[in-house]
Amino acid sequence: VDVYARVSPAHKVKIVEALKANGHVASMTGDGVNDAPALKRASIGVAMGITGTDVTKETADMVLTDDNYASIVSAIEQGRIIYSNIRKFVYYLISCNMAEITILLVAMVAGWPLPLVAIQLLVLNLLTDGAPALALGMEKGDPDIMQQRPRPVTEPIINREMIIGIAVQTVAISTAVLIAFRLGMPGGETHARTMAFATLSISELLRAYTSRSERYSVFAIGPFTNKWMQWAVLASFVILMAIIYVPFLDPIFETTFLTLTDWMEMLPLILLPSVAAEANKWVLRRMSEKDQEARAG
Repeated sequence: VDVYARVSPAHKVKIVEALKANGHVASMTGDGVNDAPALKRASIGVAMGITGTDVTKETADMVLTDDNYASIVSAIEQGRIIYSNIRKFVYYLISCNMAEITILLVAMVAGWPLPLVAIQLLVLNLLTDGAPALALGMEKGDPDIMQQRPRPVTEPIINREMIIGIAVQTVAISTAVLIAFRLGMPGGETHARTMAFATLSISELLRAYTSRSERYSVFAIGPFTNKWMQWAVLASFVILMAIIYVPFLDPIFETTFLTLTDWMEMLPLILLPSVAAEANKWVLRRMSEKDQEARAG
């Protein structure tokens, strides 16, 4: 049955509960006092802002201020975008932090000097990680976000796909930074730490761009379409260069001057995490397409 007419308040509640019992997300709209019980039982109750009663508005989870049902579609789109941006934020920060932990753990187990010192980790968490992560919250969403299948109600924010992505990034970032650290060791510990710090910082700034979509390549969505990301990355990069090249900051952050040769050695290592992220998205996208084809067949 698709349409119910002249339904009593009790039957409205039963319809909502039946939909929820079958695993659906049930939304209920209403404007009168008799709609309040069903609005309360629904996954999300929507009250009319103009014609709705005060009781209905207080019971509902959302109020349509213009009484226009088309606004519900816009609200659903914004809800999906917000949820997606939360996932991007969590994915980016967890993978960054897991990589930093792994870098220090591997170095200690191997008996190496620490690749990063406390002040460098503080800069990474406050600037290199924090600013781009906040910019991810300003994303406009994937172009087909309204065509994507609804997620299961019980699905956690950190699902299987995200765990795979975090694992891939942890390995890629840790490998790149540890190699950079070893490459810099002939120049001394401070030189090696500076190479590790620069590799980690810039690779995470670049990886912020690949984190802007869970499914699409950064080139498909446009690398420069989020102005907040540009400012966040630019500010973090300028601060990083100051830490490395402003002489009086060197003893504070335990860094030293890097030559052009150093940067040439670090370049492929800096790009490695972003390439790994794009490859991981491509694999997951292909797997998703095959699953959809199997369901359609």
